[in-house]
Amino acid sequence: MGKAQDYNASSIKVLEGLEAVRVRPGMYIGSTSTRGLNHLIYEIVDNSVDEHLAGYCDSIHVTLERDGSCTVEDNGRGIPIDMHEKGVSAERVVFTTLHAGGKFDNKSYAASGGLHGVGSSVVNALSSRLTVHVRKDGFVYEDRYARGVPVQKLDKGLLPVVGRAKGTGTTINFLPDDEIFEKTRFKSDDIKSRLHETAYLNPQLSIVFTDAREGSEEEVTFHEPDGIRGFVRDLNKSDETVTDIVYYTGSVGKITVEVAFQYIRDFREEVMGFCNNIYNSEGGTHITGFKQAFTTIINNYARELGVLKDKDVNFTGADVRNGMTAVISIKHPDPRFEGQTKTKLDNQDAAKAAAQVTSEEAVHYFDRNLEQLKAVIECAERAAKIRKSEARAKTNMLVRPRFSFDSNGKLSNCESKDAKKCEIFIVEGDSAGGSAKMARNRMYQAILPIRGKILNVEKASMDKVLANAEIKAMINAFGCGFSEGYGQDFDITKLRYDKIIIMADADVDGAHISTLLLTLFYRFMPELIYEGHVYVAMPPLYKVIPQKKGEEGEYLYDDAALLKFRKHYKGNFTLQRYKGLGEMDPQQLWETTLNPATRRLRQIQIDDGRMASEMTGLLMGTDVAPRREYIHTHAADAEIDA
Repeated sequence: MGKAQDYNASSIKVLEGLEAVRVRPGMYIGSTSTRGLNHLIYEIVDNSVDEHLAGYCDSIHVTLERDGSCTVEDNGRGIPIDMHEKGVSAERVVFTTLHAGGKFDNKSYAASGGLHGVGSSVVNALSSRLTVHVRKDGFVYEDRYARGVPVQKLDKGLLPVVGRAKGTGTTINFLPDDEIFEKTRFKSDDIKSRLHETAYLNPQLSIVFTDAREGSEEEVTFHEPDGIRGFVRDLNKSDETVTDIVYYTGSVGKITVEVAFQYIRDFREEVMGFCNNIYNSEGGTHITGFKQAFTTIINNYARELGVLKDKDVNFTGADVRNGMTAVISIKHPDPRFEGQTKTKLDNQDAAKAAAQVTSEEAVHYFDRNLEQLKAVIECAERAAKIRKSEARAKTNMLVRPRFSFDSNGKLSNCESKDAKKCEIFIVEGDSAGGSAKMARNRMYQAILPIRGKILNVEKASMDKVLANAEIKAMINAFGCGFSEGYGQDFDITKLRYDKIIIMADADVDGAHISTLLLTLFYRFMPELIYEGHVYVAMPPLYKVIPQKKGEEGEYLYDDAALLKFRKHYKGNFTLQRYKGLGEMDPQQLWETTLNPATRRLRQIQIDDGRMASEMTGLLMGTDVAPRREYIHTHAADAEIDA
């Protein structure tokens, strides 16, 4: 234990400038994985989109350069380059100061996605180099940085002129810092999906994406004049639709609400929310307001038309939305988000605005389109009938689990009842399950063995899903129910484990088992993923045992690690290859996969709801041709286990 006198004024560290961003990048961009890497581009693009919202920009170019950097160029007004009260160009204040920007006084921007004022400065801090070119007044002004530190000399505090220019705008080129990020190669599919979404939300905007990297050359322009109506149409392009696309918009005070939705034959709900062009993956108040108002509207109509009798209970919200694909986009002058990555909107006035506009405009539409209304109510009727029959089936199926072994000898539960400390491992195979039961910490770790590959829920009917023994065992173990659609008959507060860890072999079969489990969670228990409870264990592929006395063995998790070991280790060693978890003894399994101090876990996250749903349907669904095409196209991206 350290001495008390060691803790004094010198122990208090003050992080100056952008140093805090480099020390804790996850606080600002979510992670240092590919997800966080791509987020750098989104921060810069969002600033350009804000110029479009203000009426000064109609074109954005995003280029992935051959040297690994990214260039974002717009034809907006250009970042201000005049003298700031701090004694330097306003541009330099924007790129070197957290919480500095033109979006705090509601004068320069009526609605903006970049409201925290940290986007540009964070990108600067996490880039090994960043260059800014501003086109204003017929000239090009330049500023340059290295890891957030200015390297361009100023002329009496102002940016130097480096050329002449036509028009106005801003061009930013940045190279992500390999000291910060796990990987520095941008993932183009995710970026294109995000840019395409932005184009749907801004029908007057054109976004040109260019991938100039060797072997990846492509150029695509995103321009969607039909706006969110086109968004819904494309989301449903592979489905049988049962209604037209319903579209309406309206304003309450300074808040503008825009909604488009359509029903399909499948029993699926997909409601996507955006605020100031930012996708809110966890929804928020605007989604809540829309859902509540729409449910009330459909129930009122159902009673007026005699579909619901006096003795009948109302349709649930999930009944009313089953089959719905919807996009809700609002513009808000002062939104409050949960976190810098803006996953959830928190303004109560957004709920009221979405509800009021929906109550007025949706009623106006249905009063004039009775056949569309009847189609929606038929979807709700069908959903309610299935819900009631499923409820009976679930009542018969679900039994209160015991906190040891269940009647089939499957679940080996932990002793603690504190869900915040407990975790459950879903283990494939009796052999690995047996080792895991012996290796675990019985106080906090539960083991649920499953046999082989579970049912692919993307291809199966609901009755088969509910009848599957492995799925029933998981539902019983988790304790929070089962839903078809986000939030239906599912109570996340009853979850018995903070971590649900998929533990499969590090081979193709293991990857397939993990994919099937993730498909189940995503389609029927999505809150487990959205709230960060689902993980995949990363067991090692090898163990190297040096023959030199006194040297300890080392676990290696992939072929790249083995290659690096071979290059740097000079002595003789024995190599163990683990083809499956069942080949490890309990001690090895504890060291590599169960021990919180030494194991590796990959948390499952969803950044793009539309892309996640689309890819799940593509890769796990019944349509073979699109899946084959996708595999052929992306074969070069696969990491092959030799």
